[in-house]
Amino acid sequence: MAKAKVPKRPTRDEFVLEEIGNQITEAYNEKSDILLTIWGWEEPLRGQIVHLDSRTGKVHVQKKEETVKVPFMDIMSLDYPRD
Repeated sequence: MAKAKVPKRPTRDEFVLEEIGNQITEAYNEKSDILLTIWGWEEPLRGQIVHLDSRTGKVHVQKKEETVKVPFMDIMSLDYPRD
């Protein structure tokens, strides 16, 4: 039985990844409300970064009363909400 074709995550160069990492660290330190565009997700994730887990490579985002753990490599961009 053939596997279903799953689109591959777009590759980004080290400079783009470093910039996203810097933005995440800054938002974490400032306890800012952020908007993450995540590969494979229909909607952006809005919340506050509460933990950076270097062991698993996941960013923990507090969204109301739940914590969502997002793999760093799936984060395509970080923005700040405009409201």
